[in-house]
Amino acid sequence: MLEENIKSGLTFDDVLLLPARSSVLPRDVDVSTYLTKNIKINIPLVSAAMDTVTEANLAIAIAREGGIGVIHRAMSIEAQVAEVDKVKKSESGMIVDPITLEPDERVSSALAIMERYRISGVPITKGRRLVGILTNRDLRFETNMQKRVSEVMTKKALITAPQGTTLEEAQKTLHEHRIEKLPIVDKDFNLIGLITIKDIEKRKKYPLACKDELGRLRVGAAVGVGEEGIARAEVLYKANADVIVVDTAHGHSKAVIDTVRQLRKGFPQLEIIAGNVATAEATAELIEAGASAVKVGVGPGSICTTRIVAGAGVPQLTAIMDCSKVAQASNIPVIADGGIKFSGDIPKALAAGASSVMIGGLFAGTDESPGELVLFQGRSYKVYRGMGSLGAMETGSRDRYFQEGVEAEKLVPEGVEGRVPYKGPLSASVYQLVGGLKAGMGYCGCKNIEELHKKARFVRITPAGLRESHVHDVIITKEAPNYRTEW
Repeated sequence: MLEENIKSGLTFDDVLLLPARSSVLPRDVDVSTYLTKNIKINIPLVSAAMDTVTEANLAIAIAREGGIGVIHRAMSIEAQVAEVDKVKKSESGMIVDPITLEPDERVSSALAIMERYRISGVPITKGRRLVGILTNRDLRFETNMQKRVSEVMTKKALITAPQGTTLEEAQKTLHEHRIEKLPIVDKDFNLIGLITIKDIEKRKKYPLACKDELGRLRVGAAVGVGEEGIARAEVLYKANADVIVVDTAHGHSKAVIDTVRQLRKGFPQLEIIAGNVATAEATAELIEAGASAVKVGVGPGSICTTRIVAGAGVPQLTAIMDCSKVAQASNIPVIADGGIKFSGDIPKALAAGASSVMIGGLFAGTDESPGELVLFQGRSYKVYRGMGSLGAMETGSRDRYFQEGVEAEKLVPEGVEGRVPYKGPLSASVYQLVGGLKAGMGYCGCKNIEELHKKARFVRITPAGLRESHVHDVIITKEAPNYRTEW
């Protein structure tokens, strides 16, 4: 029934944060937050589970900056597991499950594994017992690909360290013997881990990296609903994905709620993000079903046409406010997914109650995204498409929009395909986004995100106020790295 008083809905461009008395400098702001009830990230940025945004390369890059990436599901289970595996094996404090080879395997197999995982050496074991190590130096001038690994590996004067060796002790041993890899063995010489000089160097280079308790980069993975989604989630969980995202366009559906409930029952320790939703009622039902975090956003994305095609959705700021009120009562974080155009939208989303934001378009133009690099009218762009676009639905995302089994010519898309400006390395984009967030928190006098939730206040602005907020009455002659209104 039509309500007499229709509720107003606001989005980021409708408001500004009220500046407050502040003794907080942007450089002193703490932007760490909780992704889920139990997983903490060092910056509140999550890369979207889209096939032109997040695969292993971008997931590694954002985790090193302190955020987390969600591997998209428009691929086979085996391929998605391989992407997760690349992230988890990219670096570690001590690698507790290092890739190993048997002495009888061929040099060609060793080279293939080293290329696949981008590693420069592999411990050689017989059973669990360490018998040698194979490195690039052993293979540098080798031409016979059919030789056995045992014929070329280093096996004499093998440098190892005992169980319990600290990273500081390992660093001294690595330096003393001028080696790059240090196998960790027990009293029976069984291999129990591997410490590499590269991992030690990465700890220094990326001090904010988002890592698990074993020192591995954190990564999420998206799944669908029903039996296929549950089966995919189980395999990804066993592959050490840190969080599973039940990823659909309409999270307030029986299929999503049932899937979350079954996952929680089957895997009590699993971190589950569920979405997408835009109402308090939907948030409450997902939390009751067992969600560890709720993803908010129906139609705010730049490449999403859900609100126009289906006529459904809630402007993003209002959606965040409504959902976060319910979520905060249960101590469950909210992730604001979509609608982030500028760095200033991030403190607005967090002030409205979100604990983190999910970003697609602003990351799609980076080096690490899987989108194709194209040249158009003398400028470089990368391909970016919504998971509701025809192209994405044809290659595997139909069930996200509840159109599984529909013939290609009968699909009803809820997104478009396009291009975004090429931006260079992800780290540069993250630096500007986090810098803008810290500046906004400084203006509000908030030294951390918890304070921003409690203290921030909004002022509603008019279209004239929005025009005044943007650059006006001037021709830009030199572009800023964090501001662009036209492509």
